[in-house]
Amino acid sequence: MSVVILAGGLGTRLQEETSTRPKPMVEIGGRPILWHIMKQFAHYGEDDFLIACGYMGDFIKGYFLDQYNLSGNLKIDFGRNVVQREESETENWSVNLVDTGLMTQTGGRLLRLKRWLDGGTFMLTYGDGVSNVDISELLAFHRSHGRIATVTAVRPPARFGGLVMEGDMVRRFTEKPLSGEGWINGGYLVFEPEIFDYLSSDSCSLETNGLERVAADGQLAAYQHGDFWQCMDTLRDKEYLQRLWDDDAAPWRCWDAGSQGNRFRQLPNDKAA
Repeated sequence: MSVVILAGGLGTRLQEETSTRPKPMVEIGGRPILWHIMKQFAHYGEDDFLIACGYMGDFIKGYFLDQYNLSGNLKIDFGRNVVQREESETENWSVNLVDTGLMTQTGGRLLRLKRWLDGGTFMLTYGDGVSNVDISELLAFHRSHGRIATVTAVRPPARFGGLVMEGDMVRRFTEKPLSGEGWINGGYLVFEPEIFDYLSSDSCSLETNGLERVAADGQLAAYQHGDFWQCMDTLRDKEYLQRLWDDDAAPWRCWDAGSQGNRFRQLPNDKAA
C-alpha cells in the first residue's frame, strides 16, 4: 500500500528553521522529522512512500540521494572510474519523490499524485507531525466501515498548564494535559480512490474542498486516537519534540524493541512547548 506524505508547504510559522530547509527536513534527534514519520509506517510494514515535494523539494531529494549513495564505506578508484560500497546500511524503503508545485494546495498535491497510485486503498499524512497511532489498527478500522475515507482524530496538547485552586488560594500547578478541548484532524488518513472525485485542481484544499464534502456525503469516518500526537508548527513544538527524544521519552519511536514509545511521559509544565 502506498503512503503519501505531503511535504511541499512553506512552513511559514517555523521560519527560524525553514528559511534554509523545508519543514519535513527539520531535525529531531539528528534525523529529519520526515524520517521519523517514515520509520513509524515502515515498522508496520508500510514502506512504499510517495512524497509530494514543493518548497525546497531538491533539499528533500538530496537527502535521500545522500542516504543511498553515501551510507557505509566507499572505495573510489579514480583510474578505473569505479566506486565500490561496503557495509552500507540503508532502509528497505521505496521512495518516490514527485514535484507537485511550489504554491499548490494540499488537495492539488494529492491530485497530482494520482497517476503514481495503483487505484487501490492508500494512506496519507503530513510531513510535520508525529504520533504513536497504531497503523495496523487504523487500517483495520478503515476496512471495517466501508467508507471512502478515514481520518485519525486526535486531541492536541493544551498550550498551558493549569491551576488547582481552593477559593482564592492556588494549591498547586498542573502539567499540560495530554488532550486539548476537542478533536482535530491529526493526519494519518486512509483513502479509497474515490477521493479523487472530490478534488479538482491545484488550488483545491484537501481539508476544505475534499474532506468536508466527503463528510457531508457520509463517507468520512474518524479513528479516534486519544494518545500521543504532536505537530511541529513552531520552534517551541520542535524544541518540545527534541526534549522528548533527548529524555528517552519519545512515544512515536515504535521501531526499537523496548522503545522509548513504551515509556512516554509528559514533560513538566515549565519544559513543555
